[in-house]
Amino acid sequence: MTVDARMSGNLASATGSITIDLGRVGANWKALAAKVRPAQCGAVVKANAYGLGADRIIPALARAGCSTFFIATPEEAETARKLAPNAEIYALDGLVGNSAAAFARQGVKPVLSTLDDVVAWSALCQSRSEKLPAALHIDTGLNRLGLPVRDVRRLAADPGLMAGMSLDLVMSHLASADNPRDPKNRDQLVAFETLSALFPNTRRSLAASDGLMLGAAYHFNLVRPGYAIYGGQASQIAPAPVKPAVTVAARILAVADVAPGETVGYSATWRAKRPSRIATIAAGYADGVPRTGSAPDGRPGGHVVIAGHVAPFVGRVSMDLVTVDITDLPNGAARPGEFATLIGEGLTVEDAGFAAGTIGYEILTRLGPRFTRLYIEDETR
Repeated sequence: MTVDARMSGNLASATGSITIDLGRVGANWKALAAKVRPAQCGAVVKANAYGLGADRIIPALARAGCSTFFIATPEEAETARKLAPNAEIYALDGLVGNSAAAFARQGVKPVLSTLDDVVAWSALCQSRSEKLPAALHIDTGLNRLGLPVRDVRRLAADPGLMAGMSLDLVMSHLASADNPRDPKNRDQLVAFETLSALFPNTRRSLAASDGLMLGAAYHFNLVRPGYAIYGGQASQIAPAPVKPAVTVAARILAVADVAPGETVGYSATWRAKRPSRIATIAAGYADGVPRTGSAPDGRPGGHVVIAGHVAPFVGRVSMDLVTVDITDLPNGAARPGEFATLIGEGLTVEDAGFAAGTIGYEILTRLGPRFTRLYIEDETR
């Protein structure tokens, strides 16, 4: 096992650290791939691999056996192609700006979600006399990106609109996969089966991280997990067969006594009701700790774990700092210079998201650049 510090300098002077276990990321992907076999398992690595570093995540997944990657933007496509020269790469946002020629040059497959994109890609293919592959995204009820039913049927009835291109994949996206009991999942499955049948002999993909846990009927030919690969568990009813791969910690800067009646933090929103000890920690909203995780007047907010003990936020989260109540911790448990856990054992990324009124996805992708990234290489799993 090796540990490699990257991105933000050295741990000795770091205010915080983000530890990414690349071996665990690879093991998570393998577990998901086994779960959906014989369907193929890809990996969503958009947004810099959910904020964890595409330059390290993509090669780790490729070593684990992943050969299909989903990104969002043209810039992400360029990065992914350099890191995985032989992989299938799909661009989820479709033809952004003048990206069509670049995608053709890079061998990246755009996910076409509008008739305009379909016409533009078809025109490019005909101008180059090349049958360039693309995916078709159909909307089955999410009402976000995706061709509406009328346009899907129009394409099926008039194949000339897709002249010159090679239709490689038909896909859609579930709206409520985190809740297996929601009947919308079944409604979307039926809609997808009906509409995708208009394009026979074309591979199909419906499920992402939570959708693949809904059962084999949702797997089709290809699944697209993202959050689960990094250890996320958005569904508490049907947890994925993965383990956490990310730990976040920040340094304790100071410990101080606060008398009853004194306030802590901006706008004096938290007032001590008893003699209290407050630890100030070097993490704030500039580092990805949401201000909505504040506990301004005694209501539950965010937490940290110090020496195995949970300590709640008090007062407001500020740009660089968060204050926590360590009054009930054993004497000496919190010492300046040591680290408090923001995400890790005893405090999942889902816990952090719930405390801030958001989701773990947002917590991961908002982790700031000031913390040192530590990458653990362990391919024995």
